[in-house]
Amino acid sequence: MTPMLDWALPLALLMLALAMGLCLVRLLRGPTAQDRVLALDCMALNGMLLMLVMGLLYASRTYFEAALLLALFSFVGTMAMAKFLLRGEVIE
Repeated sequence: MTPMLDWALPLALLMLALAMGLCLVRLLRGPTAQDRVLALDCMALNGMLLMLVMGLLYASRTYFEAALLLALFSFVGTMAMAKFLLRGEVIE
């Protein structure tokens, strides 16, 4: 790794963890269900980015595959929750 990545990757991990913490606060305090769904989607996005940064830091392909799976499942979950909040049912 380059010297710039030696300090940039741990800093990115710290900032993403902080962003996940702030999303958790919004998830717990959100006044509406839409705020909570948005906070959960933001946490999934930050978790995916956290795994990608860890994959770069540890030079492992496993983290990239896990991030891809998390992105796929979070997209499906967000679409299901949005449909439920919009129509009141997921399966028509």
